[in-house]
Amino acid sequence: MCATSTVVLARSLTKRYGAIDAVRGVDFSIEAGECFGFLGVNGAGKTTTMKMIYCRIARTSGELLVLGMDTSRDALGIKARLGVVAQENALDPELTVIENLLLYASFFGITGERAYKRAAQLLELLSLGGKEKAQVKELSGGMKRRLVIARALVNDPDILVLDEPTTGLDPQARLLVWEKLTSLREAGLTLLLTTHYMEEAARLCNRVAIIDEGKILAQGTPEQLIAQFAAADVLEIIDPAARLPVDGQLDGLIVRRERYGEVHYLFNHDNRVLLHRMNELGFDPPRHVARRATLEDVFLNMTGRELVE
Repeated sequence: MCATSTVVLARSLTKRYGAIDAVRGVDFSIEAGECFGFLGVNGAGKTTTMKMIYCRIARTSGELLVLGMDTSRDALGIKARLGVVAQENALDPELTVIENLLLYASFFGITGERAYKRAAQLLELLSLGGKEKAQVKELSGGMKRRLVIARALVNDPDILVLDEPTTGLDPQARLLVWEKLTSLREAGLTLLLTTHYMEEAARLCNRVAIIDEGKILAQGTPEQLIAQFAAADVLEIIDPAARLPVDGQLDGLIVRRERYGEVHYLFNHDNRVLLHRMNELGFDPPRHVARRATLEDVFLNMTGRELVE
């Protein structure tokens, strides 16, 4: 793990493609040993930001320091100390599992017995022990993804960059990947994550940044964002014609109201208190769901519930 506290620092970071501003002057910092997540719809600027961090693309303007080095001047030095799990697995189908790791290790000057030992350790860590001689095409989707994570750890990186690491995996495979990433974070490795799964972000991330149209709308811990942009509880009333109390009748119990399609969303401090008060007022919603608020509520409240393509 890097000895300094802040391992990624961005100020007014911008990426422009012609007339399109993919990332528009964002500011954020990532501390050593934490998992930091970027949440956003497709095209929001998440992957572009990640690619600038791991020096795949150059920034247009602003400042970006990774492990104390400037990405525009020290790209090779930064790449040597990062592990990257891109959206595509990009494994060599002609090689066995361990051969894929040994080939990648050689890119970092890790060869011979040292490479074999490191590869074997990582296969055990990612629950791939016994698959050393298997062909990549014989692996399940979850196994391939864990192999890609093992490959990204070959050089013992200071930061592990994960771009949508569990997209397309079944629930069991996703849970196993979450378990492995949690153990890496708890061991002190810094994780940088993009994901469309709000549960994934809530489970793994110490802090998250919500990005939309190239701008960071908010950042903080999942708990802070839920408190600021949602509420503790949500009462979903599934009836577009539902007659609901006005705010004054609820003595300030409702923090925020949203409606999408047939569903009214009443964000409040305690669903039980809200329902009791509504019953006292003569309102008894026939179809409703009472639940805790989540990061998904924060995300949809901030970026909108309409599908954008």
